[in-house]
Amino acid sequence: MDNTVRRGTELLWSVLGGDPALVDRVSFVGTSGLLPARLPVMDLARAAVAVAGLAAVERSGAPGTVRVDDGAVATAFVSERHLRVDGRAPVNFAPLSGFFRAADGWIRTHANYPHHRAALVRALEVREESPEAVRAAIGQRGAEEVEAAVYAAGGLAVAVRTPERWAASEQGREVAARPLLTRERLDEAPPRRRSGPLRVLDLTRVIAGPVATRTLALLGADVLRIDPPRNPELPDQHADTDIGKRTAALDLERPADRRTFDELLDSADVLVTGYRPGALDRFELRRPGLVVARLSAWGDYGPWGERRGFDSLVQAATGIAVTEGSEEKPGVLPAQALDHGSGYLLAAAVLRSLTEQDRDGGTRLVRLALAQTGHWLTHTLPRYDPERYLAETDGPLGRLRHALSPVSYEGGPAGWSRPPGLQGGDDPAWLSA
Repeated sequence: MDNTVRRGTELLWSVLGGDPALVDRVSFVGTSGLLPARLPVMDLARAAVAVAGLAAVERSGAPGTVRVDDGAVATAFVSERHLRVDGRAPVNFAPLSGFFRAADGWIRTHANYPHHRAALVRALEVREESPEAVRAAIGQRGAEEVEAAVYAAGGLAVAVRTPERWAASEQGREVAARPLLTRERLDEAPPRRRSGPLRVLDLTRVIAGPVATRTLALLGADVLRIDPPRNPELPDQHADTDIGKRTAALDLERPADRRTFDELLDSADVLVTGYRPGALDRFELRRPGLVVARLSAWGDYGPWGERRGFDSLVQAATGIAVTEGSEEKPGVLPAQALDHGSGYLLAAAVLRSLTEQDRDGGTRLVRLALAQTGHWLTHTLPRYDPERYLAETDGPLGRLRHALSPVSYEGGPAGWSRPPGLQGGDDPAWLSA
């Protein structure tokens, strides 16, 4: 196993509290160089898929190797782009979702859902829902001013920040001070599992949460997804991420639907939520012996703790868009890697919590945020840094900055014995005659 790949898998498996010896059962194969980016996106993808496989093997007791194929991983991390419905390509981003230049920088909007699109248009006070109208309105205002106005209206828009600016912000400091994910044992309650397949109640949206529950469905869980009837999932997102599941619509504000939901929750083994922190608190979702996995964009702490968010917005706010962009415009990762990576990691955390619950009991709580996955990608995973492979040497030409030789072996030379001299300035003779 490649040392860099193994390191990422070891780090994630350690975060999950897994037995380090199991990492030896992972085998990586396939084409290299996929999902190219300045950040180590492929390393995140491999490691996240690897720990999901390890957690499944550990729980099932299956023998053999966890096989992680780079081609399969890279394809799955852009599964929404490969989707076809009767030959039709999916709509992944609506016209009003994207980068727009503000008066003092850039902003990223997310308006795929109708209610978010309406909130964006309302906040910008534009008369028509067109990219041209939105571009003109944003161009006259500051990026953070637009961010505040759109969020206040119930929409989603984030000012593009540099990595340094995000790190200096209060929310950036909150994210950096916390672990990648948290796993808690809340009490001494016995597990809730009964005969038959694992029952997973899915209250998630878009990519990360649905990828987690899609993975649990693959592994044999009975996954039932619940959406509000007046705000269903986008059709193409449903087609891509609800494979292997069953879906239903319930309005939890209606007494009859609420009773049905409570009955489902009473008999569930796992609950996975993906709404912004606090949005579901009024429904009293905690049950003794349940495994609860809570996913959010920014975390349930700090000044952004109750904000909505999506992968693209987290990339914009945390400096990833600047890192992957150019002087002309911010850029993006080659996949919604924070979403997909968080999804597989969350599935692994659920499986590990179930394994530990089988042994020790207790109601379990797992918490993970896209911003935490982004921080792990940018600050923990090894990434190519050319400075590590450069040296400076003084000589006749002055102070020379040069690349180190890639030819290296134990006991061999660490570098050249002399710097370059003045061109043509040496005697035409061997050093030792």
